[in-house]
Amino acid sequence: MTSLNINQIKRYLPHRYPFLLVDAVDEVVPNESIRARKSVSVNEPFFAGHFPGNPVMPGVLQIEAMAQAGALLAAVSGARLDPDNAVYVTGITDCRFKRPVVPGDVLELRAAISKRKLSVWKLACEARVNGAVASSAVITATTARAPGATQTPDGFPEPGFGSE
Repeated sequence: MTSLNINQIKRYLPHRYPFLLVDAVDEVVPNESIRARKSVSVNEPFFAGHFPGNPVMPGVLQIEAMAQAGALLAAVSGARLDPDNAVYVTGITDCRFKRPVVPGDVLELRAAISKRKLSVWKLACEARVNGAVASSAVITATTARAPGATQTPDGFPEPGFGSE
């Protein structure tokens, strides 16, 4: 598998509008790395308040986009993601912001597995615009049972996230 479209991404991630921050996966090498994209539109809901007249993508959402790319990498590398299990960020270190991300930018999201032990993933992440680093972070995440998860009743098919 080398790429994923938005419908395939939605089968792996539970996020939906306005919080799904990965539009496409251009390249993924399971157990190694991923390169994905987020097209930043002036219509993003956060631009209404961040900042009127000078729209800038919040840094925390850049980190979330990198984390979602990392979750996709974990999913295609064997992490169990389904309605009962999810990836949760457990740590963010070495976070840097190098340039503002503004409407019209295309974020190139990169994540590489630097360490994996059982269900814990350490990911070296970057968000680039036109080849230049806009932000970077080391994100640690783990897979765990989702709060409120329930077992599928006997005889029912296993649910997926669908493509809604």
